[in-house]
Amino acid sequence: MALKPLPDRLTSLDVMRDAPVIPVIVLHKVEHAVPMARALVAGGIRMLEVTLRTAVALQCIEAIARDVPEAVIGAGTIRSVADAQASVAAGARFAVSPGYTHAVGKACHVLGLPLLPGVATGSEIMMAQEDGYTELKFFPAMQAGGLAMLKAWGGPFGDVKFCPTGGVSIANAKDFLALSNVACVGGSWLVPADAMEQGDWARITALALEATTLRG
Repeated sequence: MALKPLPDRLTSLDVMRDAPVIPVIVLHKVEHAVPMARALVAGGIRMLEVTLRTAVALQCIEAIARDVPEAVIGAGTIRSVADAQASVAAGARFAVSPGYTHAVGKACHVLGLPLLPGVATGSEIMMAQEDGYTELKFFPAMQAGGLAMLKAWGGPFGDVKFCPTGGVSIANAKDFLALSNVACVGGSWLVPADAMEQGDWARITALALEATTLRG
């Protein structure tokens, strides 16, 4: 699948608008990283969030950055300045966090690393906005109010774009994407653990292709 050229310096909005879904990826084996990334890119999904939830996550980010240049590798579960620094050193080109702190926000600005900060309340949105962030991850989306919460935020935070993550699936993704303040969604369903264990890369490509059609 042909993908449009990207600017040399990515913004958070570039990351969010590239495809309807950013896959949330948990990798336990380094050898899965490159074929998994190639499978997603073949299906039209190139913004890949590899979460820092496993001991090999940074190695996986480094492998994808080195061997799959057509992918845009990002680091998820950024919880500290050290996480952000290590992710950039491994080759990450964007970051996603489950929450927000001024320290993480400042570090990403200094590093030139586009960040999707996690928010679940109006106060957290305002704190992120004070630091210059207007493209945010709504997490955990379903547990924190889902569609109703995003609709409510559309009034006071009409200048903010969200990527809801957490409980988002193929079954409800279209409902989220139909909202004017949702630029994309995040989900783990594109990279099932059993598909990776079985090396069923064709299945991952098929799930990616399906995801690219979700935005109406």
